Amino acid sequence: MTESVKTISVKELARKVFNHEDVFIIDARNTDDFDDWKIEGENVQIINEPYFELLEGVDSILDKLPKDKDIYVICAKGGSSEFVAQQISEAGFTDVYSIEGGMKAWSEHLEPVKIGDLKNGGAIYQFVRIGKGCLSYLVDSNGKGAMIDTNRMLEPYESFIKEKNITLTHILDTHLHADHISGGRQLAEKTGATYYLPPKDAEEVTFNYEHIHDGDEYQVGDTTIKAVYSPGHTIGSTSFVVDDQYLLTGDILFIDSIGRPDLAGKAEDWVGDLRNTLYKRYKELADDLTVLPAHYMTIKEMNDDGSIGEKLGVLYKENHGLNITDESEFRRTVTENLPPQPNSYQEIRETNMGKISPDDEKQREMEIGPNRCAVR
Repeated sequence: MTESVKTISVKELARKVFNHEDVFIIDARNTDDFDDWKIEGENVQIINEPYFELLEGVDSILDKLPKDKDIYVICAKGGSSEFVAQQISEAGFTDVYSIEGGMKAWSEHLEPVKIGDLKNGGAIYQFVRIGKGCLSYLVDSNGKGAMIDTNRMLEPYESFIKEKNITLTHILDTHLHADHISGGRQLAEKTGATYYLPPKDAEEVTFNYEHIHDGDEYQVGDTTIKAVYSPGHTIGSTSFVVDDQYLLTGDILFIDSIGRPDLAGKAEDWVGDLRNTLYKRYKELADDLTVLPAHYMTIKEMNDDGSIGEKLGVLYKENHGLNITDESEFRRTVTENLPPQPNSYQEIRETNMGKISPDDEKQREMEIGPNRCAVR
């Protein structure tokens, strides 16, 4: 790579997306990969021009390139994008950047966003994994902290916790995840915090953990986290009410969709549990709770500040999955509108059970692609 090729980190690019800046991207991966999963944003313009079609030059795409904007080029891992960016630069475009680490790095970036304050001091933070749609949470109450639905990339959490001078006491997973590898147990081992998991999801796990039961309360600093059993995505799925303000729904309820019940092959068995959770159990909760899910599907669900969340009462009015009065229609909707299974989902489940221990590179490969935890 020559000096004329500039680079940009995924962290810098993510800030531009979160800030709703105009971003023009050339994705140099093959079309199938691009169609499956790409960078999205409110003001993101992205075109797919496979690398292998540009080996002889970029003349064929010059009329598609803006002359008054920065141009960002991405590929799978960051190598092909350097080549393409170099060619575009040599064609006379001055502000061309290769995105460091490609979609692999984009998939792993975590962006912390403050959701709100807690009643007795402290705050709750959402870590947005913008390239994967995963959402994890940190409850910070007067120097004590709890992590919920931790991703496997621990460094961003550790840096943030150190910066805020927080001592982690509790690490909880809402369920046994099937679309991403949980970092909860590893973070607990590193920090001395206690790791919690719903036992109905954990019958095959190979490690020790503390059980989560309906109604359990966890004191984190001066804040209370209450467990609400909410099966349907998995048989053990459990939500958490934090500070009587926030409802962490895991993969049961999203902003624009509802959870899928089939990732353990139990769609027909669990769809009734899903309906009961959404139409009865959650109905008993306060409408002004802010729903904070473990995933989001599209950038349209993102608020202006980059967060993902909405009042429960609003979702009961606007989320189609909460407004299907006929039970048989609900069952059909849920079982007939399932997206493809997440990539390597069975291996991910086995990793989260402790049955297999893939190396870091294998874990990255297992997680590549969009999240697919919701009914379409």
